[in-house]
Amino acid sequence: MTRKRVLTIENLTFGYTRHALLYSNFSLSLYEGEIVTILGPSGSGKSTLFELIAGNIKPMEGYIKKERFSQVFQDPYTSFHPTYTIKNQIEDVADVSNMDQLCKEMGVEPSLFEKRPHELSGGQLQRASIIRALLMKPKLLLADEPTSALDNLIQLDVMKLLLRTLGQVGILMITHDRDLAKWCSDRIIEIG
Repeated sequence: MTRKRVLTIENLTFGYTRHALLYSNFSLSLYEGEIVTILGPSGSGKSTLFELIAGNIKPMEGYIKKERFSQVFQDPYTSFHPTYTIKNQIEDVADVSNMDQLCKEMGVEPSLFEKRPHELSGGQLQRASIIRALLMKPKLLLADEPTSALDNLIQLDVMKLLLRTLGQVGILMITHDRDLAKWCSDRIIEIG
């Protein structure tokens, strides 16, 4: 069975100046059912790569092709509007018919989503962010430090849930956590 390619990056070159390139002729293919981790220290360009994939910034050279994607951001407080309930914000971008089941799998009470972001803990909000991303039914999931706001036990549960979604998606994750990367990744690409 041929796996579907959900992300293709060919000969990507990018830097904020031509004299300080973060990427030079960088290429990557990611397939459905695969998790690839970009590992590197702060400031090495991990989040910049996601900005390039999302189309928020343009490469100097190279080519990026991606399937439908959604993102899990490192800081969940900046990924939700502060004055609307979590549920309203998820309903704006996704079909919520499967939300109660995902909430159960993530260990989140659906009633929490009737609250505003500041009324949830960082861990609850990060799980809400992951649920929102999954409800968008992506083929490619960009996960920027998806467990950084969670304690160790919840980190494990969240990663197990993400890994269970691999039948439908490919996951590109960025982290500085080498142990997490080794535990869950099909491939690790070190930068910086």
